[in-house]
Amino acid sequence: MSAPVASSERLRTYLRECAEACNACAEACEYCYRECLRSEDVRREALRLVRDCADVCNLVRQLITRESPYSRVLCSVAANICDASARACEQYEDDYCRRCAEACRRCADACRELCIN
Repeated sequence: MSAPVASSERLRTYLRECAEACNACAEACEYCYRECLRSEDVRREALRLVRDCADVCNLVRQLITRESPYSRVLCSVAANICDASARACEQYEDDYCRRCAEACRRCADACRELCIN
C-alpha cells in the first residue's frame, strides 16, 4: 500500500519541478526575446524559437497547475522545443542568450523526467 503513495508523492514532485522549470524557462525566453529584438544583428530563428518555447512552457505549466491529463503528453513537445531553443541561443555569446539556453536545457530535462515517470 505504501508504494502507490510513494509513487504519487514522487509524481507530485516531478510535476512541481517541471512546472517550476517551465515557468523559469518561459521567463528566460521572454527576456531573451526582448533583448534579441534590441540587438543589431537579426536573430530570426532564435526569436521564433524562444517565443514558441515560452508559449509552450507556459501552456505546460498551466496544464500541470490545473492537473490536466494532457500535461505529460505535451512535456515531450516542450522538451523538443526547449532543446531547439537552447541550440539556437547557444550560438550567441550574450549573457541573456546563455541564461536562456541554460533554462531551456533544465526545462527539457524536467519535462523528460516527467514523461518517463
